[in-house]
Amino acid sequence: MTSPNLVQTNNQAGGPGSAPGSNLLQLRGLNVYYGESHILRDVDLSVAPGQMVCLIGRNGVGKTTLLKTVIGLLRQRSGSVQLEGQELSPLAPHQRARRGIGYVPQGREIIPQLTVRENLLLGLEALPGGLGQTRHIDPVVFDLFPILEKFLNRRGGDLSGGQQQQLAIARALLGKPRLLLLDEPTEGIQPSVVLDIERAVRRIIETTGISVLLVEQHLHFVRQADWYYAMQKGGVVASGPTGDLSKEVVDRFLSV
Repeated sequence: MTSPNLVQTNNQAGGPGSAPGSNLLQLRGLNVYYGESHILRDVDLSVAPGQMVCLIGRNGVGKTTLLKTVIGLLRQRSGSVQLEGQELSPLAPHQRARRGIGYVPQGREIIPQLTVRENLLLGLEALPGGLGQTRHIDPVVFDLFPILEKFLNRRGGDLSGGQQQQLAIARALLGKPRLLLLDEPTEGIQPSVVLDIERAVRRIIETTGISVLLVEQHLHFVRQADWYYAMQKGGVVASGPTGDLSKEVVDRFLSV
């Protein structure tokens, strides 16, 4: 039997900065289908400026679907996706990127035959004017991920998994997003690099004010977030400050 203080309905599930007009990202009543399969069910979720929000849940509950809907790779059948109060539903993924959403997909999607420098330059396409306007790589990404500067001329496919993940995050940052979507950034990465990525993400938030919506299973990383939403069967069933994450919630939504 579910304890009443664990589960909240979507209408009750608050979030950081849940007062009207205070959220960077606001999802309301989101319903998404694959064909006739109902994947996301009446999802409400918010992300406040300058905060990290973590989306947790077992495989197949709709976490990646939610991120793909925010960036525009999938379209909702009903509901609202708003960035700073502006509806994003009519916009294509490249238009959403230029509005300030960066996306690091599960699997990283580094182009293996391109060098690190060339992969990074692709991130500039999210800026107004894209590569036709600038080819300047902001050195802040080398401050966050020093290994990338050392390997600028190495092919992306020759990097380790952890190095590719750092490259994927750096590439997204070069588009100067206000909201960064990270899908399982520590999956398949050795523990020492996991800690490097955790520290880098916290530095990004603290030094730039970028908000982060994170899908993650690594408990230590989850606890770095300010707020969590737990998903089950396509809906949000619990939420709260990550400092309040109980063993019951961890066992239900993070344990294998």
